[in-house]
Amino acid sequence: MKVLFLTPWYPSEKDAMSGLFVQKHVEAVRAQGVDVRVIFSETWLDTWRQWKALQREGWKPDLVQLNVIQKQGLLAKTIGVPYIIVEHWSGYLPENGQFSRMSRFKRDLYRHIANNAERILTVSEPLQKAMQACGIENEYWGTIDNVVDDFFFEPRVKSQESRVKTLLHVSCFDERAKNVKGLLRAAKMLSEKRQDWRLKLVGTGVDYEDVRAYADSLDIPQGCLEWTGELTPQQVSDEMHSADALVLSSRYETYGVVLAEAAAAGLPILSTPVGIAEEVADLIVPQEIAQHKAGTFAEFIESILWNEKITNQKSKITNQFTADAIGRKLVSIYDSCLHRDI
Repeated sequence: MKVLFLTPWYPSEKDAMSGLFVQKHVEAVRAQGVDVRVIFSETWLDTWRQWKALQREGWKPDLVQLNVIQKQGLLAKTIGVPYIIVEHWSGYLPENGQFSRMSRFKRDLYRHIANNAERILTVSEPLQKAMQACGIENEYWGTIDNVVDDFFFEPRVKSQESRVKTLLHVSCFDERAKNVKGLLRAAKMLSEKRQDWRLKLVGTGVDYEDVRAYADSLDIPQGCLEWTGELTPQQVSDEMHSADALVLSSRYETYGVVLAEAAAAGLPILSTPVGIAEEVADLIVPQEIAQHKAGTFAEFIESILWNEKITNQKSKITNQFTADAIGRKLVSIYDSCLHRDI
């Protein structure tokens, strides 16, 4: 089987993290024996040039996987083969609203491309509902997880329990989406009650310096906050296996890869109701509390850090997020769309 991935996001020299989730889908499908080629482009002209290069090689796909709806999806119709859509984009979510701000022509184009796809797969049910609310229609919908690296699943023996509990936050520090300041306000409130904990913040991003300055203004006691900067996936895994809980304070997520990684590592999870949180989180903190009620948010944090019933549990997920499971699922969907026997 030959499958062409069309995507505007993919790791490159310019940005090694952009579209990493698409690359992992590519690798998962290749591991199942599929001949996969990738056209990574943000413009129609560049997409067309890359397609012509594949034609000169004599290569033609049996199926196209369009990763996020975009005008380049028209190439799939031009080629004349079936195509599916795997959607990750947060622009459909009402908290983001980017789709509704597009021109009417562009919205109609997206709807046309979606309506002619063999199937639309979203990375979470909330994203599917948001797309449908935006008038994106298709007869066949489904969900597909993002891939979690194998080392997150490795069983670990935690080091001897420390008197100080570690709460882990991993994000790209985009304040509009991640609400890290809301988390910091809760940390400040908790520090006024007790200080036998620390919040370890992993990552960097566009609002990183602003968030750090905000943390300084809160005058949180020394030792309660630790900033690691950007870490490798293996290092993030190490942090998850040694922490006591993960907290995600996001205003919106289409998926939340860190939620899947924490679940694979067996780490207790406190999250707002975003992405796949309803599937894997141990405690859900309402958005109103996470954004505006620091004292109550602090109580949620305290609850997950010192709740023995939660902290002593085993991993909640077996193989749902592995490359093998996701690769097999995608290939099964390809076969179905091509009307092949499975």
